[in-house]
Amino acid sequence: MSATEDLEIFRIDPYLNPYKDTILKRRNLTQKWIDSLEQSEGGVANFGLGYKKMGIHVLENNDVVYREWAPNAETASFIGDFCNWDRNAWPMTRNQYGIWEVNVPAKDGNCAIPHGTKIKISMTIPGGERIERIPAWIVRVEQDLSKSPVYEGIFWNPGTTYTFKNSSPPRPDDIKVYEAHVGISTPEGRVGTYKEFTQNILPRIKYLGYNTIQLMAIMEHAYYASFGYQVTNFFAVSSRYGPPEDLKELIDVAHGMGITVLLDVVHSHACKNVLDGLNLFDGTDYQYFHEGGKGRHSLWDSRLFNYGKYEVLRFLLSNLRWYIDEYHFDGFRFDGVTSMLYTHHGIGTGFSGGYHEYFGPNADDESITYLMLANYMLHKMNPDIITIAEDVSGMPTLCIPFDQGGMGFDYRLAMAVPDMWIKLLKEKTDEEWKMGDIAYILTNRRYKEKTIAYAESHDQALVGDKTLAFWLMDKEMYTHMSVFTERTPVIDRGMALHKMIRLVTHSLGGEGYLNFEGNEFGHPEWLDFPRVGNNSTFHYARRQWNLVDDKLLRYQYLYEFDARMQHLEDKYKWLSSPQAFISLKHEGDKVLVFERAGLLFVFNFHPSNSYTDYRVGVEVPGVYKIVLDTDSKDLDGHGRIDTTVRHFTDPMGWNDRANHLQLYVPNRTALVLALEDTA
Repeated sequence: MSATEDLEIFRIDPYLNPYKDTILKRRNLTQKWIDSLEQSEGGVANFGLGYKKMGIHVLENNDVVYREWAPNAETASFIGDFCNWDRNAWPMTRNQYGIWEVNVPAKDGNCAIPHGTKIKISMTIPGGERIERIPAWIVRVEQDLSKSPVYEGIFWNPGTTYTFKNSSPPRPDDIKVYEAHVGISTPEGRVGTYKEFTQNILPRIKYLGYNTIQLMAIMEHAYYASFGYQVTNFFAVSSRYGPPEDLKELIDVAHGMGITVLLDVVHSHACKNVLDGLNLFDGTDYQYFHEGGKGRHSLWDSRLFNYGKYEVLRFLLSNLRWYIDEYHFDGFRFDGVTSMLYTHHGIGTGFSGGYHEYFGPNADDESITYLMLANYMLHKMNPDIITIAEDVSGMPTLCIPFDQGGMGFDYRLAMAVPDMWIKLLKEKTDEEWKMGDIAYILTNRRYKEKTIAYAESHDQALVGDKTLAFWLMDKEMYTHMSVFTERTPVIDRGMALHKMIRLVTHSLGGEGYLNFEGNEFGHPEWLDFPRVGNNSTFHYARRQWNLVDDKLLRYQYLYEFDARMQHLEDKYKWLSSPQAFISLKHEGDKVLVFERAGLLFVFNFHPSNSYTDYRVGVEVPGVYKIVLDTDSKDLDGHGRIDTTVRHFTDPMGWNDRANHLQLYVPNRTALVLALEDTA
């Protein structure tokens, strides 16, 4: 297959035509890699099996074979507890491509290296200096903070492997993502475990109605407070939470519940650690990364991959395939895609939406080629694999399939949406909220490129920012969340708007929805990992499930609302339906009305005005019933609406719709109505 000008993307978006040469150049670069790997490796997917060749492997006869790419090394040897760290015991031999290899034969039929013992590679480099590193493809590292923050490489050969019992569920077409971090998923001031997440959190996710989990901070990272974004060991899952087998069990049990599991994968950069990372692995600045300033991210203080190198591509593509094959992840959320797409990495850059920004000299063709290759490989392996791009720039074609000329992601995150909500809560009074602006931000997405909307993610939960609940209710969350305390104006507003903001984002904002764990019930405190600046406390690095379980607190109502919202979507499937038709954006009344998936959504954001017999347009005639009411008493609302009332349409057209009906719409209330025979 060769790149051609006759691609679907140019019909989808005619504004791309002036940049056809740049788009075809990117596509040709990717196609060149595909063709080359077809010839030399048997295809991209086969290239992604590099993890079966590189790294440490125990053969059927219990011999151990270790291979490592270190082209700058002049000598190399495999060392560890098994040879009393003797650098001369197991020398390695090098091939023409800079790949070193050694075979440690079995002893009396048994593996000569004990399970769980420490290992390293020792190398000499030009000039005679000796350096020692943890193997780059290692699958297990462990950290003893009482001795050192530096990880130790561990030989992992438990003898038995976890047997998966459940197949991956069918790919959801209405993706509802529960973004979670295993370590913080306990109410106690410590690091939670994979097993605890399986036992305690998976049932909550199932109850709430999310069909997808996005696991964060799984790839091993030396610094816990980095939230997993300073990866040291790409093939090792974090040992903080337990052994690899426990993560496999977590994913298996989730699959048994019908839940898809995604990995938050970090290929945009790497930790600059030398002793337990990839930095200066073979003594050079440029082995895995670009040399000098080009290879360093000034804001993240981390290293940047050289995606144009053959062995770097092998490492990263194999890393993706490793998590699919070994752990049965169903896909990936790619972190930091904006940083990858541009040579400026998005630093100090505002994106106006002009196409020259996406296809000009600041675009990084090598990074873009890698992302296209990754998506090509993953979807060739399995069309049901899900890939999500974290991109704030709005790069066109990002979520168009590769065979149509796009970069191949399935979804992009609607990163402007949470920014909008925070800006409104910080800078505007309720009377200043503009329905047209809210509707515009929620619907402003590229044609035929699927978007995952969210009111807030982990970014808004971190210290230095505030969650929506905190912006809405702040200090009163500590004093007035008991059902026995007075419903103050602050709490009343906060409870109402927390539900409304989530519902309008969910129903209008995209083809998918995302929530960060705890935010669904208005978690009262920010997220902050133990670090020097907070006296290494775990107080804020946890989720206070006790608050939602306490039936004397109001958090339970936000939690229950979230469950009803997810299950209602599951019934009517608005996320997989065409974009909503907005019939009313009334700035004076603060009312927003739209239809999607056969449902009628009515939002009254006015802080004080309620409306009797409010006329709203609707296309399909019939009898409508309320199927969700944010003001319901059992959701800690005022219970001002009788949801048993049937609403009959009138054939007189209204707001560009063929029919209308009349409703009582209280202030700060959202209603969802469905035809009676579907309610």
